Amino acid sequence: MGLLKIIRKIKQKEKEVRLLVLGLDNSGKTTILKKLNGEDVHTISPTLGFTISSFEHKNLKLNVWDVGGQKSLRAFWRNYFEATDGLIFVVDSSDTLRLNDAKEELKNLLQEERLLGATLLVLANKQDLSGALNCQTICELLEVDSIKTHHWKIVGSSAYTGLNLLSAIDWLLDDIASRIFISD
Repeated sequence: MGLLKIIRKIKQKEKEVRLLVLGLDNSGKTTILKKLNGEDVHTISPTLGFTISSFEHKNLKLNVWDVGGQKSLRAFWRNYFEATDGLIFVVDSSDTLRLNDAKEELKNLLQEERLLGATLLVLANKQDLSGALNCQTICELLEVDSIKTHHWKIVGSSAYTGLNLLSAIDWLLDDIASRIFISD
């Protein structure tokens, strides 16, 4: 029996998924997780290091790693890649000055061998703010259409209002489940 099949059988039994949430600082990563977990989103401070949240959704246990996005912390992102089933990359749609930085960071992530099997969800966050670029424009600027190495989807969202967060997470979990949970 191959190692991949053993891992799939273990994950099938436990119905556990590991998600990694990355993006530049102030993109809304922590706010998204707090909103999904039903927590107050009015008092958020920058993530220094990482936080782990566990909650259940769609009969799955989600272990979500939220890693700080400050430039000084990005070099440490690779310490969290192991056994990642899904990558949520959060972009601040209103921060047009740093979209090129976000594009470069996403490009670097997609070249990481340990993330090759991970499903990619790009959240074009802060759609509720005036001046936010629409999802199609973000897609073009990040060159997401050129991604051939991962299953991916880009979704316009708002961590503050909750816009599209559940449907985006549902898509991510459905894609992961279709790849890693097997039936006997």
